[in-house]
Amino acid sequence: MAQTEQFAARAGSRTSPVDSVVARMRSYRSDWPATDGVAVFNRVYLAVTEEIGRRIDSGGFPDRRAAVTLDVLFARRYLTAVETVAQGRRAPACWRPLFQYRRHPGVRPVQFALAGINAHIGHDLALAVVDTSRALDCEPADLEGEFERVGDILTLLEERIREDLMPGPDLLELADPLTHLLGSWSLDRARDGAWSAARLLWGVREFPGLAEEFTERLDTGVGLVGRCLLTPLP
Repeated sequence: MAQTEQFAARAGSRTSPVDSVVARMRSYRSDWPATDGVAVFNRVYLAVTEEIGRRIDSGGFPDRRAAVTLDVLFARRYLTAVETVAQGRRAPACWRPLFQYRRHPGVRPVQFALAGINAHIGHDLALAVVDTSRALDCEPADLEGEFERVGDILTLLEERIREDLMPGPDLLELADPLTHLLGSWSLDRARDGAWSAARLLWGVREFPGLAEEFTERLDTGVGLVGRCLLTPLP
């Protein structure tokens, strides 16, 4: 049985694998200084994952097994990127700008947070939908409800990110390049793109060369957007 299939078999158990994901993110929070750009994103993503876990436990997702599988396989792509960099290897192109700029003094916390979300939604979410479809032996269309519920939580937390991490009103006029930069990126558009990419990847799954080429180009394109979001500002 493949690893994702073994995981899917455990996803319906009472002890949620989401707990292990949350534990790893909490360990990162303890290990990294608060000003570290990856730590900024990790705090945001930890809050997202904790909220999803609470909603799963309270019955907020009708298909618990699908929700847990999607959430954890999605999170594992971020965790793998962290491990890859820790081992001295190159992260996927979508994550590379965040790790490269994580200590740059000219990048604001809100930029780090949105660059991480961009990498995770723009690239990882599409692949996680495909991973989940394979693990559960279903079509991406069967996961659309869980996909939308996770997306709704992300949207709420993105609003909180902008409220908590954006400069105060007096600074916004001075920081006009920041507001212009952040206004050019949309979580809703990124979610729509991820869903379209997942459906396309599923449709070409019998053509591995084509699927690999599309995945590589998706990775590169999302990485370019992330680099723009991390433009250092005065």
